[in-house]
Amino acid sequence: MTDGIHLNHHHKTTLEGIFRHPVGHNLEWHDVLSLLEQVGTVVEEENGRFTVTVGSETETFDKPRHHDADVQQVLDVRRMLEGVGITPESLVK
Repeated sequence: MTDGIHLNHHHKTTLEGIFRHPVGHNLEWHDVLSLLEQVGTVVEEENGRFTVTVGSETETFDKPRHHDADVQQVLDVRRMLEGVGITPESLVK
């Protein structure tokens, strides 16, 4: 799945933040969405939810109340990306 994926420095930094342990609390939602748009498809629904498809994985996310993604969203994005083989290590060539 990582063939053909080219992330800029900002996307790589966001990806590293998603996989950081413990889970970071300062990942801005728009940065997470930008990364997801780069590796998959993001559709904003009328109800303020986002349907995200990356490879065979599809998740629906609510827009967070604040600028930052909450811990559960970060964990869900991490699981989704891992499910299709996108990790910081997978992009090192």
